[in-house]
Amino acid sequence: MSIRHKLKSKLGFGAAPLGNMFRNIPDAEALATVDAAWEQGVRYFDTAPLYGAGLSEIRLGEALAGHKRDDYVLSTKVGRVILDEVEDPAARQLGEKGGVFQHGRPNRIVNDYGADATLRSIEDSLKRLKTDRLDLVFIHDVAQDFYGDEWLARFETARLGAFRVLDRLRDEGVIKGWGLGVNRVEPVELILDLNEPAPDVMLLAGRYTLLDHERALQRVMPAAAARKVDIVVGGPYSSGILAGGTHFEYQKASPDIIAKVERIKAIAQGHGVSVKAAALQFALANPAVAAVIPGASRPERIMEDHAALNEKVPAAFWQEMREQKLVSADAPLPGDSKE
Repeated sequence: MSIRHKLKSKLGFGAAPLGNMFRNIPDAEALATVDAAWEQGVRYFDTAPLYGAGLSEIRLGEALAGHKRDDYVLSTKVGRVILDEVEDPAARQLGEKGGVFQHGRPNRIVNDYGADATLRSIEDSLKRLKTDRLDLVFIHDVAQDFYGDEWLARFETARLGAFRVLDRLRDEGVIKGWGLGVNRVEPVELILDLNEPAPDVMLLAGRYTLLDHERALQRVMPAAAARKVDIVVGGPYSSGILAGGTHFEYQKASPDIIAKVERIKAIAQGHGVSVKAAALQFALANPAVAAVIPGASRPERIMEDHAALNEKVPAAFWQEMREQKLVSADAPLPGDSKE
């Protein structure tokens, strides 16, 4: 079931940075960033317990507390339970994302995709978010980047636990939709091949960007469209490298990635285009994509995102990107209808 009509805008807010992603962000700066997003018309906000061990949810809940609940769409994730016990954030085993949230709260994080843990996670998130309901719920990171060869076992636990719980909550009208929130395409391919349950939406982070989109284009987008499952694109700037940062896949970018980004920048400069505009508009050009949710931790980044969304990108830019094989020949592009 498509949920895109429930999203109030195609540009949402990814709240991972509010969990002190990569750096210690002052509370005032975090709250000002959410306020800036609201002022710019953002009405879809996504978070997760993992982000700073609940810190992102706490800050987002504080920032949205003064707004009517019916005026925005809220999503969070299950698969992690945050305890009152403490641990060293820098020592957490987060797979390929080790150290990303080392500046977050020290609360212990337990990975659990079972039915009981799913219900507890939702209850805890509601408290941190200061709300009485969630709109969308994603099952978080049940993929190789966190669990390596054990990811299929985790997926099976989720299939028998979280999948069924969220399917029931959606059918009962408690939530509006659910799906996976992952950084890999394989779990999405797998769930879309199942006869049941029936997810509504997938949050695919970093896998449909200017730097990495081939497999999602070939395997995920057609399957999602066939099942009327919407795609929300997270991480459109590939962890920041496409927005002037130095990270790709949550780590320092390799020389090859840096070189590719420089090629994109050169073409963008030649056409008077910002790379941010190219990144956002590329993701939204695919008809399977319902929304894109870049993350931000500074108010000025919100302004940049909205300017990028509305920036005029000439068809000639996309044509050159195709000619230089920097985007797939089969990828839908904003300029296609104008050529």
